[in-house]
Amino acid sequence: MSEADASQPGAAEPRWLTGPEQEAWLPLAVLMSKVPVALDKQLQTDSGISHFEYTVLTQLSARPNRTLRMSALSELTGGSLSRLSHLVKRMERNGWMRREPSQEDGRSTNAILTEEGQAKVASAAPGHVNAVRALVLDALSPADLRHLRDLSNRILNHMDSDALWPPPGRDAG
Repeated sequence: MSEADASQPGAAEPRWLTGPEQEAWLPLAVLMSKVPVALDKQLQTDSGISHFEYTVLTQLSARPNRTLRMSALSELTGGSLSRLSHLVKRMERNGWMRREPSQEDGRSTNAILTEEGQAKVASAAPGHVNAVRALVLDALSPADLRHLRDLSNRILNHMDSDALWPPPGRDAG
């Protein structure tokens, strides 16, 4: 709703953030922009891949048969199906992935991580884990980590109760 719409009679007043809500939201908003940029820089420098590429590779590497429907992969990585298709096409040229029709549903396409793709994610993982530790985890106590896990899962489930989170084989905490 635009500001002009909000001034119309009968328009709902926005629920402005309270002081405590702003104090919680603003650092989170900055964190949500800084962490991906830092991770992207580390992965580009060390492994020649983007954070989005790494996320796609790791999602597939964690799945049975390293396979996932493209639509599910799009949802899990937060990328549009169009963006993911372009990325997978490049990854296919690199030999890291292949696509094939789903045997369960001929209308769907599966993304499959190849041995080369598994090797790529395995070689990128140590540097990525070090960056995750340095940027986020090392600043937190074990209790903080539990709270972060619980809050993150709560927010993810609130955003989309049908989401594919947590990934199979992991409980929500």
